[in-house]
Amino acid sequence: MAAALDLFARKGYHGTKISDVVKATGVSQGTFYWHFKSKEQLTLELIEDGKEKLIQVIQQGYRKHAGTVDDMVGSSARLLTDLFTFAHQNRDLMALLLMKGQGADQPIREAVSQTWVAFEAAFKNNIERAVELGMLPETNNLSLRANILVCLITGVLSKWLFGPMHDVDYQSPYSPAAIAEETAKFEFRGLLG
Repeated sequence: MAAALDLFARKGYHGTKISDVVKATGVSQGTFYWHFKSKEQLTLELIEDGKEKLIQVIQQGYRKHAGTVDDMVGSSARLLTDLFTFAHQNRDLMALLLMKGQGADQPIREAVSQTWVAFEAAFKNNIERAVELGMLPETNNLSLRANILVCLITGVLSKWLFGPMHDVDYQSPYSPAAIAEETAKFEFRGLLG
């Protein structure tokens, strides 16, 4: 599965053949088919597994107690540090989710889309909790706010991981903690600081 993710990240879904995967792992095609009926099934399992792990990271940010604005910024920075650390450690998965799954067949595109729907729902849940605790003002536009927040985070995540040229091997000069802290500050304080 790791070899397939690496190949998908570098060559894309359509550019990767089952023969590439078995060659990279040193197993026979028969062994591949013992575990997976198709490249599509393998990819869907990779995406589902990745989605579950990604959502677990976000759910750790669910608040139990109210706090100050500074506490919210700190909590958000910790959550984003965990998220960016996960993304850095799973950059091949993130390449599939952010870039390489876009040109895939409909079931793969749908699985990628559902991952981002679940990602946004997890952040919306965290925002709803902050509203319940009186840490954020009530709004009728909670879904819009969650959408804007997710766009900010996925945009930062994509550029931080893959740079402006969408290079799988790009290495940002910023650590997960440094980019998370700046993103959290921006999340709450915007351009005015």
